[in-house]
Amino acid sequence: MSLSFRWKVENESPRFRIAEYLKGITALMLILWLFKGPLKLKEYNDYIVYAIVALIFAFELLSVGKWFGVTASGIIFALAKGSFWTSVFLFFGKWLGMTKELYSYAGTAFAYAVVLAIAGILMARFDERRLDIKVEKKAYEFSGANFGDVKLSGSGKAYPVKFGRKNIGWIIDGDVSVEAETPLGRITKKLLPPVAVWTEERIAGKKTSPDPNFVVKANDLVNPDRLYRNRKKDSVIDLGFLKVYEGNGFEYVKLPFIEVIETPSGEEVKVGPIHIREGNPSMPPKEMLTIKELTNGFQLTKIDQRLRIQTDEYSIEADGDRVLYRSGNESLSLGRDHVSLHSGDVSITVGRGKTKIRIEDVVISAHEGKVRIRVGGKSYTIENKDAYRLVMEKAKEIVEEQSAELIEGLGIDRTRLSRRVRELLDELMNYIR
Repeated sequence: MSLSFRWKVENESPRFRIAEYLKGITALMLILWLFKGPLKLKEYNDYIVYAIVALIFAFELLSVGKWFGVTASGIIFALAKGSFWTSVFLFFGKWLGMTKELYSYAGTAFAYAVVLAIAGILMARFDERRLDIKVEKKAYEFSGANFGDVKLSGSGKAYPVKFGRKNIGWIIDGDVSVEAETPLGRITKKLLPPVAVWTEERIAGKKTSPDPNFVVKANDLVNPDRLYRNRKKDSVIDLGFLKVYEGNGFEYVKLPFIEVIETPSGEEVKVGPIHIREGNPSMPPKEMLTIKELTNGFQLTKIDQRLRIQTDEYSIEADGDRVLYRSGNESLSLGRDHVSLHSGDVSITVGRGKTKIRIEDVVISAHEGKVRIRVGGKSYTIENKDAYRLVMEKAKEIVEEQSAELIEGLGIDRTRLSRRVRELLDELMNYIR
């Protein structure tokens, strides 16, 4: 298990927004100090320098923990970065009107930066041990949880899970069922424990006695690298000037002037002021919910209006009025103005004012009051409103019949589908003769 279930837009936190504002204020103060002569601010020279140094340290410290949480090494590296930028400012300041009493501290500030960086590197070894997912040896009563369109019912014990010092979810031991409302209807599934619920919401009740053996088992399951030594382990590096996270489809790399974010939903590369984005690489919001069987194939993930359900037999992806159902080589797609059904060489698509049916050597399409047919190597065109309405109605009936059986797990009935298409074809031939 990696950090992917709890990545969120950390930079929306007030602390990080304040840090960004302070960077802007620092830049403005640097410009004021640079043009202190024309602006008649020379008498405030020392005060402006003190303010700039204080702002540098302020925004560096407020930025700690933006990606991996606040750690001791992160604080030390923030101080090291603050000292480094201060040394650079003081060093070049001596040619820009800074007093000797101030720029003489440039060497001292640089020395602090080097020593603090070394201390941060050494401390990072201890912080890395704490950047683990840990199931705590505490248990609380569980009697269900309501997440709007997703509900958990049942009873058992809920064990809190932490990443470092942060609560990120729960592991449930007991009889649990999940119920989710989708555009295809209500999906209900009985889950096999242990069940992971990755959410920051509190879903447990009163404290109860834990099962030490279950805690050991749960920790092994949420940290699979403990079970499989050859499994690639998620890497986390936070050296202040260098930040790297890699694991389970999520990558984040930050170097001076370069930042790369890659998630399953997109990529973004920042080189100085240039931003190149593909897709939507923003991290899942705080409201993200994931329910997962740790020993089986079920997983449900909800992010705002988006819902994804994955089982060994099928998958459902819903986003508002749009939904996609997949089972093997069969799929059903529903939207506000269209529905499509696919299975191998069979496809039926019904949209606003048009439809297309394809099965074996038969293709029937209807659009703008016309019907086109291709069968047995021959093509026909019918310009008749009754024939057009007939194709639209029959296509909708066929999709509704087959969709119901597909969702129930029976799959597409090709024999019945072929018969219905042949019946439609025979009716259409009456308009050609």
